[in-house]
Amino acid sequence: MYNRLQKLNLNKSNMKKTLSLVLAFVLVGMSVFSKNQADKCFKPKEIKKAMIKAAMWQFANPKHELWDWTNGAFYAGVSAAYQTTGDTKLLDAMNKMGEANHWKPGPRLQHADDIAICQTYIDMFRIKKDRSMIQPFIENMDKFLVTPFPVKGIEKITWWWCDALFMAPPALVKLSMTTGDKKYMEKSDELFHETYNLLYDKEEHLFARDLGYVIKGDASDRHEANGKKIFWSRGNGWVMGGLALLLNELPKDYKERSFYEQVYKEMAEKVASLQQEDGLWRASLLDPASYPGGEASGSGFYTFALAWGINNGLLSKDKYLQVVQKAWKGMNSLIQSDGHVGWCQPIGADPKKNFSADSWEVYGTGAFLLAGSEVIKLKK
Repeated sequence: MYNRLQKLNLNKSNMKKTLSLVLAFVLVGMSVFSKNQADKCFKPKEIKKAMIKAAMWQFANPKHELWDWTNGAFYAGVSAAYQTTGDTKLLDAMNKMGEANHWKPGPRLQHADDIAICQTYIDMFRIKKDRSMIQPFIENMDKFLVTPFPVKGIEKITWWWCDALFMAPPALVKLSMTTGDKKYMEKSDELFHETYNLLYDKEEHLFARDLGYVIKGDASDRHEANGKKIFWSRGNGWVMGGLALLLNELPKDYKERSFYEQVYKEMAEKVASLQQEDGLWRASLLDPASYPGGEASGSGFYTFALAWGINNGLLSKDKYLQVVQKAWKGMNSLIQSDGHVGWCQPIGADPKKNFSADSWEVYGTGAFLLAGSEVIKLKK
């Protein structure tokens, strides 16, 4: 009887050990599977697949006038995606957009937003060598250079909001580098410095959204719930994305290049320090607790700009590669099953909380495409 009980206890003990081993193997397997799934998003084939899927969904769900600034950001991403993938559907879409716009900027001569789309016109000209693709932009800018800016309200400078630094400078620098006429990039330098002097916070190394946030007696008392200054994530994402696009064009020996590199590096260090555990950035940079959930457009522009900095030797790989890898994983978590980039804050002039997985905007897709176009070039 004793022997039978002893054998039974031994069997139970062995069974427990076996179950423990099986459970351990399962957990290890799940961990390996999870890691493989996370690493999958860095494979060039998967990056291209994600970019094409997002772009195709966006083409099928158009929004805004094609010359609008929102589409300026989107088609900047489409152009980068084409250069990355070589997919002719992207090239055809850019050509179709340009023809629909008659290769013209938006209607407002002085407004930076209305020339953002011209970045893509120049990209197309560089491929097709068709002068008609950039001639309307040249004529528009020649008129712009001799037309005084009408000061009114808080609009005391031409580019009085930080988003303008994505919309206009890359287009003007590209125009100069394409035509050989430096007058466009020199005007861009002048206006960029004006914006920098009025909106850049040299303590925080971030840009205020516009003059309404810095003019004393107007909105200088604006602060977040935690008492910190308001620095909009996408607004600063526009600036960093614009700096990367601008620096990508500027000659190494250009007189103003060191200024742009300094601003870029200062912002990069600050932005990297504000990344959250999920790899993303919150709508308000200095009060993440008040804005739950990562925001796609700002995060996408940061991912693009930081990856570009690594790829072009401006940022240390040892310091920033982990930041970008974490960010790209986070960006992939925002892509929905149908291909749209969710969790994108809607159009506005400040941080907002009203966005979800169903919230999308064309500039969010553009930011994702720009990010993918640089992440794919990273070397571990």
